[in-house]
Amino acid sequence: MKAVRWTASEKPGLELHDEPTPTPGVYDVLIRVHAASLNYRDQIILEGKYLGPLKQNGVPLSDGAGEVVAVGAGVTRAKIGDRVAASCHPHWIAGPPLPEHRLDSVGISRDGMLAEHILLHENAIVHLPVSMSFIEAACLPCAGVTAWTGLNRSSPLQPGQTVLVQGTGGVALFALQAARMFGARVFAITSTDDKVRTLEELGAAGVVNYRTFPDWEREILALTNGRGVDKVIDIAGESTIVKSAASTRVGGDIAVVGFTSGFGGGLPPIDILGRSLNVAGTAIGPRADFEALVAAMAQHKVTPVIDSVFPFAQYRDAYRRLESGSHVGKIVIEVSK
Repeated sequence: MKAVRWTASEKPGLELHDEPTPTPGVYDVLIRVHAASLNYRDQIILEGKYLGPLKQNGVPLSDGAGEVVAVGAGVTRAKIGDRVAASCHPHWIAGPPLPEHRLDSVGISRDGMLAEHILLHENAIVHLPVSMSFIEAACLPCAGVTAWTGLNRSSPLQPGQTVLVQGTGGVALFALQAARMFGARVFAITSTDDKVRTLEELGAAGVVNYRTFPDWEREILALTNGRGVDKVIDIAGESTIVKSAASTRVGGDIAVVGFTSGFGGGLPPIDILGRSLNVAGTAIGPRADFEALVAAMAQHKVTPVIDSVFPFAQYRDAYRRLESGSHVGKIVIEVSK
């Protein structure tokens, strides 16, 4: 099979390899990968800025979907021909994250989806509805599940609540779509008027261009009659966390899901204490959340927002598209048809 692997260096590159197709162990499932998608962390890995452990010369990309082509003798959760995706943390089935979950991560500490085949333990398998294509399903494991988990991290999202999302990347758009499936009202901030229109078309109740309105938290408060939103999905981190807190109602929830603007931010403890805010980091989510997301998308006939699809041979172009920061939605690589 063909597989892309990181080069062994402080700032990894990417190299295409020909190598043997792996053979399943007793509880393993061999998947022919049809599509894989990129996330922000795939870019920072190549920049040498990723802070967690990486598999040396590993195959990148946590997100992908395909067809089961072989199973081990003890496998009971999948059979040959099944259409599946995989949970990013293979043995995190449900409940809160544990250290062992975080240390076992597809496309990070173990080989990922940028290969014609991937071998995974059956615990990781998530079955796909017939209505969902491989390209659509490949968008879900990290960004989609992170959005779903973040919306429910500190307390379950309720119909009629208000949610603030940031930008037009994968997590933001999934959070917008998922919140609307719950019956919530969604507000958003973004950087251009074109992206404002995109977010409005997707159902945002109000969108603020933060370049036009640098004090965007005041605009969010105005849109909520001074109350603030019930929940924030904070993606940028350093440049947004203080304003996110100011945009949140007393007793509201902030799910910190990213750090696209940096690792700092300086949210004063008094801002958390004085407003009784629930601030929690979200580490993707368990398989149970992934399965709930897939079921909800199928029921509501919701499909991911896809920016572009690249053939496998053009995987470097897909990474360049990600690096440009101009994408809206997910960038997908079609590994095989």
